Amino acid sequence: MKRYLLFFLMLLVTVGIFVGCSSDGTSSKETNTNDDKPNTEEPKPNDEIITLNMFQFKVEIADQLQELINEFEAEHQNIKIKLETVGGGADYSAALKAKFAAGQRPDIFNNGGFKELELWKEHLADLSNEPWVANLLPIGAVPTTDEAGVLYGMPVNLEGYGFIYNKDLFEQAGITTPPATISELKDAAAKLEGAGITPFSAGYAEWWVIGQHLLNIAFSQQDDPEAYIAGLYDGTETIVGNEKFIQFKEVLDTEIGYANANPLTTDYNSQVTLFASGQTAMLQQGNWTENMIYEINPDINMAFLPIAINDDATKSDRLPVGVPNNWVINKNSEHLDEAKLFLNWMVSSETGKRYITEEFAFIPAFDNIAPSGLGALGQSILEYSTADKTIPWTWFMWPDGANKDFAATIQEYAAKRIDYDTVLNRFQEIWNNLK
Repeated sequence: MKRYLLFFLMLLVTVGIFVGCSSDGTSSKETNTNDDKPNTEEPKPNDEIITLNMFQFKVEIADQLQELINEFEAEHQNIKIKLETVGGGADYSAALKAKFAAGQRPDIFNNGGFKELELWKEHLADLSNEPWVANLLPIGAVPTTDEAGVLYGMPVNLEGYGFIYNKDLFEQAGITTPPATISELKDAAAKLEGAGITPFSAGYAEWWVIGQHLLNIAFSQQDDPEAYIAGLYDGTETIVGNEKFIQFKEVLDTEIGYANANPLTTDYNSQVTLFASGQTAMLQQGNWTENMIYEINPDINMAFLPIAINDDATKSDRLPVGVPNNWVINKNSEHLDEAKLFLNWMVSSETGKRYITEEFAFIPAFDNIAPSGLGALGQSILEYSTADKTIPWTWFMWPDGANKDFAATIQEYAAKRIDYDTVLNRFQEIWNNLK
């Protein structure tokens, strides 16, 4: 009996030793896990992973923006951002309206400001007191500041457009001085054609290329564009008989007359590819095409020309520069603070600032972001801006939907189905019907 009791006591001691060793080993393992390995525990309630829905239209930076989001998520592991891009030839505005109508309202999306701000203001969060506002350039606040001084948008960047030209092809055609007037542009086009080079890459299949960017020249070359547009609304100004709109015919005729084959069926991608591959010498687009062009032709030698409307070199030699769009936040978002955090991180962190200039090839709208790493087109826009040789973007001030109707009219003219007097009368009717 004593033998059994002794055996039982020895067994208890042995089990106790193993239990003690196991307990010590577990404590040591947990300490090492916390030091050397990622935490795999379920997030606590205050660390719950939330998802932001971001809906944007700039197809040119879709890949780079996703990479930026990946960087943000690595630093903020409780926040995930689901990115959706609708742009290029697609109608972003219609897609956004459809999302709101279906109850799939994004947390962060784009808004052009001006008239578009008025349409969407009831859905937008006030961003007036965000940290980045202290570094915002004055031009960046204009589109999304209402009459009461409330700021609703953070500018995506500054952009400009015009005729991008291939310097090497110009040199081949014997053109030594970049054209700065409409007559000089016609002469350059004739020389290019004479040298066997197609002068223009014209994407007339895209409503925004012609009904927005190109037609903007006639509006922005007015002596006082904002006053002129206000006059169109109150009836004191007209499109029919306006000198700048009459002169705009020369712009259309020059581009159409010296364009690639089938401009009416040439979309955005085809238009840019024709230029980037050296098949055309000029491209009516903006610095947002820079990444795409360099991907096709890393060694291209290019810069901007103004879209001259007449032979007044002082006024014609200007590029349209403005804020292309703005980041806005749905004021009813369940994750308002996280959405604001992301926007601020984008323009204040070293990672975000690097992406804006080097990866997106953007001209920043903030004075805390040095415009370094710009490509040839961004640098060209910066030079025109520094020299104060710019004109505004006015289409955000037009009646909603006018740009597409304007484009349809220009397409009819390009197809030679209507004359230019009819074009101007159509423009006037479109404005009157939609204002």
